[in-house]
Amino acid sequence: MPSPVRQAAHFAIRGYQLTLSGLVGRQCRHLPSCSEYTDEAIQRHGFWAGGWMGVARICRCGPFGTSGLDIVPETLPERAAWYKPWAYGRWRGTNAPAITCEAVEPDERRTS
Repeated sequence: MPSPVRQAAHFAIRGYQLTLSGLVGRQCRHLPSCSEYTDEAIQRHGFWAGGWMGVARICRCGPFGTSGLDIVPETLPERAAWYKPWAYGRWRGTNAPAITCEAVEPDERRTS
């Protein structure tokens, strides 16, 4: 069962998603959205670490920021510590691997 702090953060983020997010409009440049990312980071890594990961993500999601697939990391960065909260977040770039497309041989039965 999640801690009361994690539950409170989840309900606050969910409240934002159901109210203010609809008024502002969906303008997030990443997938999942910044609020979904922050919620998942807090649920997975706790309020302190996940909250800082969310702040870093929101800072990256601007007109001149990054875009694309950006998932919450499974583990915390090795350099992170409670007294260095900035080390929890990725302040540049995304962590998703590049999408590759393997060549597919054309079906010989088809005609062009």
